[in-house]
Amino acid sequence: MKTTKASAEWQGAVRDGKGTIKLPSGNYESSYSYASRFEQGKGTNPEEMLGASHAACYSMALTADLNRAGFQPKSVKTEATVYLDVVGGVPGISKIELRTEADVPGLDEAAFQEQAEAAKKNCPISRALAAVNIELTAKLTNS
Repeated sequence: MKTTKASAEWQGAVRDGKGTIKLPSGNYESSYSYASRFEQGKGTNPEEMLGASHAACYSMALTADLNRAGFQPKSVKTEATVYLDVVGGVPGISKIELRTEADVPGLDEAAFQEQAEAAKKNCPISRALAAVNIELTAKLTNS
């Protein structure tokens, strides 16, 4: 089984403290704060990282599904919008919107939509987030 690690450190109180997110590969390190998470401050936040992970996972899952069906996409581009809401005084992720565009020669719209929905249900990040409402808008661009 493959395992992956990431780390975060928080220093200080929630509102005026600061944190650092690191990937052990050395490819990414960023700061985060209360302001970057709940306001418009500089730095990243866990929801942004989750959105990036979901978009990457979904793009790969859709590509793999299309490959298994005999298609070779030229590109699959996905954007994830993560909604962080406070309900009853507790923050939580209420919804993730996935918007994907794919250039897949030889694939018709109906088959593409079927593949896109299947990838949404089967990508590992989507499965891990099963408690979250995940909405998909999929566009076949075929150049």
